[in-house]
Amino acid sequence: MRKPSPEEITRFADMLAAIGAEPRLRITQLLLAAHPDGLVAGEIQQEIGISASNLSHHLDKLKNEGVIAVKREGSFLRYTAEAGALQDLLAFLFSECCTRNKAVRPEKIIQLCK
Repeated sequence: MRKPSPEEITRFADMLAAIGAEPRLRITQLLLAAHPDGLVAGEIQQEIGISASNLSHHLDKLKNEGVIAVKREGSFLRYTAEAGALQDLLAFLFSECCTRNKAVRPEKIIQLCK
């Protein structure tokens, strides 16, 4: 496995920081559950139970760090998880622990995904 570049490490650190706040982690999890269709902002707000302005702040942070994407549909904004970017982040996190030193057993990760 190739060593990640300093830019990739910075990108992954920024993504982790973005999802490190409880509301943003909940939003990310919600959008992953709704993948690939995503949800409009009102649906996210209803599910998470926070104000529209607070939700907007969290969605902007997630979007700016590449965790989620947004697309306009008429007067609505539809948000989706950036599954590829999140997969890259997970691959980065698990690359060492599942190869060289087996700190995390790969079969445990696979069980989580079933």
